This record gives sequence, C-alpha cells and structure tokens, in this order.
Amino acid sequence: MATVFSQIISGAIPGRFVWADDVAVAFTTIAPITDGHTLVVPREEIVQITDAPADVLAHLVHVAQTIGKAQQEAWDAPRVALLTAGFEVPHLHLHVLPAWDEQSLTFANARHDVPAADLDAAAERVRETLRAQGHGDHVPATLGSPA
Repeated sequence: MATVFSQIISGAIPGRFVWADDVAVAFTTIAPITDGHTLVVPREEIVQITDAPADVLAHLVHVAQTIGKAQQEAWDAPRVALLTAGFEVPHLHLHVLPAWDEQSLTFANARHDVPAADLDAAAERVRETLRAQGHGDHVPATLGSPA
C-alpha cells in the first residue's frame, strides 16, 4: 500500500509543493512547527534514512539546504533546522524549518490548527524566494502540482 506521501506525490491527496525534480519533491507540512516548515521527500518509497542509497540521501540534503536558504531569507531566521524522525509516516522525509532557538525544535510544538490560507501563504513565500534565488526550474508551476 502506498504511503500518504506517495499519495501526495501522485496527486491523490492534495499537497502544497515548493520543489520538484526527478528524485525528490518538497511540500509544506499541514502541522508546522514554524511557518514555512517543509518536508523534503524522495519520490521512491524509502522507509527511513538508513535505508536510503547514499546518492539519494545526498540529493535530499542538497534540496533541504536550498530550501533552508530560501526559508532563512523569507523569515529572516538566524538558523535553519533539519530534522528526521519518520515515526509518523514510513516514508523517508527531512523536516526543514526556519529556527530561532533550540527549545522550539520539538514536534510537540507542531500546530494542527493553522488555517489553510495561512498554510498556502507560507508555501507561496517559500516558492517566491526559491524563484528569486534562481531555482525557478524546480518550483512547480502551481502550488498543488508535484511536477
């Protein structure tokens, strides 16, 4: 059975996409710890970080770094955090988020009540900054498209 992330990537479940290439996609989470909190996900169903081929993992980290630079600029954040846990969905994903302190970097701070319009606005902010930083080729044409 396909993971929820595979269903988002296929378009069966809606997503807010900020990045797409042949290996990975990135979409904002519906339960952000901070505004702009994005998940970088391989298109291939890989259960966890230790199962990923080295080249795929390197690519995911490169995409996470690129998105992190956009988040840092868009929210004027002093740092960007990169987290991986994967307990909630058995499909490798890197959490990339603007960060102001270590105390806030806990999934206990995930907000489950953010209005859809605010989630859309945060995703568009990442997309606009990625384009401005020269990565427009990897920003999907529409927010809901994984291509």
